[in-house]
Amino acid sequence: MQAFPHVGAATLVAALVAAPAQAAGPATVARVMTASAVAAPDIAVGNVKAHLDQLQSIATANGGNRAHGRPGFLASLTYVKNQLDAAGFTTQQQSFTYGGATGYNLIADWPGGDTSDTLMIGSHLDSVTAGPGINDNGSGSAADLEVALTVARTGFHPTRHLRFGWWGAEEQGLRGSTAYVNSLSSGQKAAITGYLNFDMVASPNPGYFLYDGDDSDHTGSGPGPAGSAEIEQTLGAYFTSIGVATRGTDFDGRSDYGPFIANGIPAGGIFTGAEGRKTAAQVELWGGTTGAFDACYHRSCDTTSNINDTALDRDSDAIASAVWTLAQGGGTAPGGTPVWSDTFESANGWTTDPAATDTATTGRWERADPVATSSGVVTQLGDAKSGSYDLVTGAAAGSSAGANDVDGGATTIRSPAITLPSGALTLSFAWYLAHLSNAGSADYLRVAVVTGSGATAVFSQAGAATDRAAAWQTATVDLSAYAGQSIRLQIEAADMDTASLVEAAVDDVAITQG
Repeated sequence: MQAFPHVGAATLVAALVAAPAQAAGPATVARVMTASAVAAPDIAVGNVKAHLDQLQSIATANGGNRAHGRPGFLASLTYVKNQLDAAGFTTQQQSFTYGGATGYNLIADWPGGDTSDTLMIGSHLDSVTAGPGINDNGSGSAADLEVALTVARTGFHPTRHLRFGWWGAEEQGLRGSTAYVNSLSSGQKAAITGYLNFDMVASPNPGYFLYDGDDSDHTGSGPGPAGSAEIEQTLGAYFTSIGVATRGTDFDGRSDYGPFIANGIPAGGIFTGAEGRKTAAQVELWGGTTGAFDACYHRSCDTTSNINDTALDRDSDAIASAVWTLAQGGGTAPGGTPVWSDTFESANGWTTDPAATDTATTGRWERADPVATSSGVVTQLGDAKSGSYDLVTGAAAGSSAGANDVDGGATTIRSPAITLPSGALTLSFAWYLAHLSNAGSADYLRVAVVTGSGATAVFSQAGAATDRAAAWQTATVDLSAYAGQSIRLQIEAADMDTASLVEAAVDDVAITQG
């Protein structure tokens, strides 16, 4: 992260970006998902740390830094590029000149997706000359790299086009990202419909700050371009789901979102703090001490010993969650002509265990007014997404948090028959899957479409061996392939790992046309 006085982003970036601002078009950060909505995988923090080890080794071998115009920066960029090339990305090394030295950006495109609707993920790769820059900003660069490699490993092909960027000379005043944005035509700028920026995501005394896209904090430079609020909300939903509080941070112009928001491109991201000091209230919120968020900021001690593993793990997973959600279109319900809906305020013919194959012994699906359940982590919400009723696994609280959770296998519930018209069709619904750290990847929440030829899963969220608090999220799925057919929707939750504590709920199910 660049060190200079905090000034309004609009003032700062206007001075940096020579090209006139171009509107990015209507805010379309939330998109309709394609046929099967895939939940984000867990990002292995060990892999992220392995990238940081490589960046540390590069700095050590090149005068102790990875700064603009120094051999350590180009070696860092070559390491990242080689990883991405081997994974199947199309990469481009872009050069620019600043301060009498040649700088470089790395742009990596994942094949597929709508290039007129590009979600871009970026971080600066350079350090200051004083040190190796492992938190600032090896942390964001390494996390973005591992998310990109996970895109490739999982064969993720969302509706939106994915593009990743690693910027040079950020520490000299956002020079690399500014050079990139200035190199784009008006049409190319408009095609970038969202930019996610990750700069310092593993500070040793971390806070969890999200760029204030909606200006709800009412401080500083105001909101980001239209669509920035949705990015903030998407990241916030992930942190809510793991029980971590977040706070806003201003678009103050200190990182590479600057030239993007100056050109009307919606932006957002995560920041764990730099030279500022954590307040007593923030210590109460996040732990740590009232010292600096990063006492080694822009110093030689910003090494691999200057990383908070918990923050790095949480933030890497949050990046993946945002990429998977936004690239597929989660976050807002679609418009269009209503075809069918159910808010569960009345009984409308849903059938439990429709095939008489359920194995769950407790926590079976029911339409009910749920009771909040918690054992330090909220695993069942006491409020439906709307109204009083939802579909929930074991609505009663019981004598303990695990008394009425899903146990012993799978539980299913199926809608009445739904006749779909012709044309473009979209399914939307609110959902959560909550569990404690005794859960595993075999546990799940799934939504399927049932036709005469069987059931096809169109949404799946796997469990993981971590605490995941209940928090409503919204998913959308393209059902156009089923136009003109009679279908039923089937919702399934399962405790397939031994002794898992798993709860799930669904509400506000709707199908729209157009």
